[in-house]
Amino acid sequence: MKKLTKKWLRDLDSNKFQNLSNEKLNEECGVLGIYNNDRAVATVVEGLYALQHRGQESCGYAVSDGGVITGSRGAGVIQEVFTPEEVEKIPGKMAIGHVKYSGAKERGIKNAQPLIVKHQKGRLAIAVNATLTNSEKLKQDLSGKGAMFTTDTDAEIIAQIAVRKRLKSSSIEEAVLETVKKIKGCYSLVMMSPTKLIAVRDPHGFRPLCLGKLGDGFVVASETAALDTVKAEFLRDILPGEIVVIDSDGVRSLRFGKSIERAICIFEYIYFARPDSVVDGVSVHEARVQAGMLLAKQRKTKADMVIGVPDSGLDAAIGYSKESKIPYGIGFHRNSYVGRTFIKPVQKERTTAIGVKLNVIKSAVEGKRIVMVDDSIVRGSTSKNIVFALRNAGAKEVHVRISSPTIHHPCYFGTDIPTREELTSNKNSVEELCKIIGADSLEFLDPNSLGKLINSNKKTYCDACFTGNYPVEAIDDEQK
Repeated sequence: MKKLTKKWLRDLDSNKFQNLSNEKLNEECGVLGIYNNDRAVATVVEGLYALQHRGQESCGYAVSDGGVITGSRGAGVIQEVFTPEEVEKIPGKMAIGHVKYSGAKERGIKNAQPLIVKHQKGRLAIAVNATLTNSEKLKQDLSGKGAMFTTDTDAEIIAQIAVRKRLKSSSIEEAVLETVKKIKGCYSLVMMSPTKLIAVRDPHGFRPLCLGKLGDGFVVASETAALDTVKAEFLRDILPGEIVVIDSDGVRSLRFGKSIERAICIFEYIYFARPDSVVDGVSVHEARVQAGMLLAKQRKTKADMVIGVPDSGLDAAIGYSKESKIPYGIGFHRNSYVGRTFIKPVQKERTTAIGVKLNVIKSAVEGKRIVMVDDSIVRGSTSKNIVFALRNAGAKEVHVRISSPTIHHPCYFGTDIPTREELTSNKNSVEELCKIIGADSLEFLDPNSLGKLINSNKKTYCDACFTGNYPVEAIDDEQK
């Protein structure tokens, strides 16, 4: 058993270790749209509950009632901003919704979505999960043409371009088709004109987006879990490089960027998406189970019990147990009233949330050799705190297994991974990091195994944070 030395305990609160910060990843947001539903706003809000894990800083909706677009936004999670009684009373048969996590430049209620923009031909509402790699250039060009920006979001940049194209186009879909020719990077979005609902997924398909049917209407959402929540029938994933237009004539599709290879963020399967979602035909739960099984094959470990760190580590722990034949157990109680730690945009808030989020079940781990499975280590502090908690509860040994590879590169496509200098895997070897977090052993998933998570024989995913091989090369210097 590793000794709880005074030095190791002091390091839990040392400035040196705090620079490693919180280990969870930050992602952007979730979008949802519904067409032809008598409870449009209420249904959108219900669906957003299933996307709450994608963002907890703000939420909102926009609704078209007889062609008049209005909306509401607020800071906080859905239940803090909207009440069921309130949204049930709002008229309109078409609506879009949004939940947001903000990166460093997008904090504050002014950046909450959906955005509603007025123009000469009417109004336009937009909600995006987007990180444009040419945003600085686009913003400078638009400002030079007289555009005024009231937010710090890429959503407003897309909206400004779309409005300008709309004034010269015969339809909103024609304007959107012209807009996507200008923007680069990661985006899954829903847009609403007075009479049409439009969904767009970037040519690489970095983020998920799917289409469902509800009664005589349709639903578009970031994840299939939202379709399940509102009792919609899943129809299909919206394809990379596809614009889906929904109006009184039904559903039609426009394609762009057909020759670009798919590159969905692999972290959708490892961490971001809900385990009950299916992304591009692959069960998120099954992908995580497979990750655990692959980890167990990489390195044989003698232990008495396998536990997972809630929530995304649980599925991988089940896979590890299945492959290793080591019994699976519940090692932690998760406080359901504390949000996912990574969602907190400020480090002080993250650290506080970690402290009240998990509690070790002492009777389950005391005197046992434990394999603890988690999804990632970005900077390292949470892992160290959890390992300490397990040892303090009497665990004899703690072997940490991570269901993703070591992270070495920042992300320019929506995942808020810090600079190379801040990433602990660029400062420490796996052996050094093992000592830092106080584990008896530490193992990461082999990056060559990532394709096996999604049953892909060819590379259809983005793993740039592990390898440095970015699907999009043209990244603004200012963005870097």
